[in-house]
Amino acid sequence: MPTTPEVLFVCVHNAGRSQMAAALLHHHAQGRVTVRSAGSAPADTINPAVAEVMGELGIDLSQELPKKLTTDAVEAADVVITMGCGDACPVFPGKRYLDWELTDPAGKPVDEVRPIRDDIDHRVRALLAELVPEER
Repeated sequence: MPTTPEVLFVCVHNAGRSQMAAALLHHHAQGRVTVRSAGSAPADTINPAVAEVMGELGIDLSQELPKKLTTDAVEAADVVITMGCGDACPVFPGKRYLDWELTDPAGKPVDEVRPIRDDIDHRVRALLAELVPEER
């Protein structure tokens, strides 16, 4: 029986990049992938510019809150994608780790956050195609 792959997106504040990536993968995967996000030093709220650019795609982040990175979350994941969190992410054998170098949207206006969102969307779609290949 096939298992559902689990992906964990990690950035420092869990208020921008990792939230966008998790929301986009959740949106595109439609239940075929379990998705989580966390931060090594979570902020209090989601970046408002991030929420706005995601809303433009019909993805509502208003109910999301930044979450603290836990060892359990990393241990449960099949793929851990870091986005500028440095060495704060615990490493477990047998996990696949990717580091996506992305501009931090913190403090940036909406027009500068859109290209970051679009870059993440492109990467998420490629990851999804790899994790859950379309049946032919």
